[in-house]
Amino acid sequence: MIPPPPSTGGETSRFAPSPTGRLHLGHVYAALFAAEAARQGGRFLLRIEDIDLGRCRSEFETAIYEDLAWLELEWDPLVLRQSERFAVYGAALRRLEERELVYPCFCTRKEIAAEIAGAAAAPQGPDGPLYPGTCRHRSAAERRRRLAEGQPHAWRLDVARASAEAPSLTWHDRDAGRQEARPERLGDVVLARKEVPTSYHLAVVLDDAAQGVSLVTRGTDLFQATHLHRLLQALLDLPVPEWHHHRLMTDAEGRRLAKRDAALSLAALREAGRSPAEVRALAGFPDVPSASTGS
Repeated sequence: MIPPPPSTGGETSRFAPSPTGRLHLGHVYAALFAAEAARQGGRFLLRIEDIDLGRCRSEFETAIYEDLAWLELEWDPLVLRQSERFAVYGAALRRLEERELVYPCFCTRKEIAAEIAGAAAAPQGPDGPLYPGTCRHRSAAERRRRLAEGQPHAWRLDVARASAEAPSLTWHDRDAGRQEARPERLGDVVLARKEVPTSYHLAVVLDDAAQGVSLVTRGTDLFQATHLHRLLQALLDLPVPEWHHHRLMTDAEGRRLAKRDAALSLAALREAGRSPAEVRALAGFPDVPSASTGS
């Protein structure tokens, strides 16, 4: 069992699921973790992260609302949906483009893998080899030509150039303490693609600022991404929240819970006769009353 966080209360926090499947016990923990931070005068917000238009489904979004209500959670009525904010993300990307902090990348995954395989020592990030920077070195004329031809592309952050504009950044995690921002650990990440004008990284920092989030709660699997998010906040003049990265719930074999784990979905637990209190206890919150905005 994962212990719940110490409650400080009064924060503006958010739960931000993607409607690509049914919520499971890991989502319950993440939602309760965020809601607990908002108790005693704070705000608990809901955000629907539905930028993946190919995988997101309206029926899963409806199920999110139903599952959270069944858990006796209450959230601010103004729900933010990322699919309605593409213009905001596009405007932020153009700001970065005007400052030459992003560049178009025309490489396919196969081409990137081949270049990494052929390199004597490919730079490594927390999740494996980093993008080798192939398109970073293309001329402005070639970039314009390929864009005019409509070639498929993504927009990558030039992390070295961007870091030079915003050096010596720090951020604070309530469990791990003060952190020196090291966005280069993730390399030249993708911030948008031709078909979708954003990525998780760009959208989340803009959305947290728009919603006034003061404490970002999420799993430790995103700890390294926060180094990059701190840089994007500086580049886009966004407010800086605090973070609390919590541990991840796992199954009996120690594997992280995923939406494929149908037996641990809220739908399955409800059908098995579990009560909301029992499910909260399974997630590690046995004594937490139903959380609400400002309760």
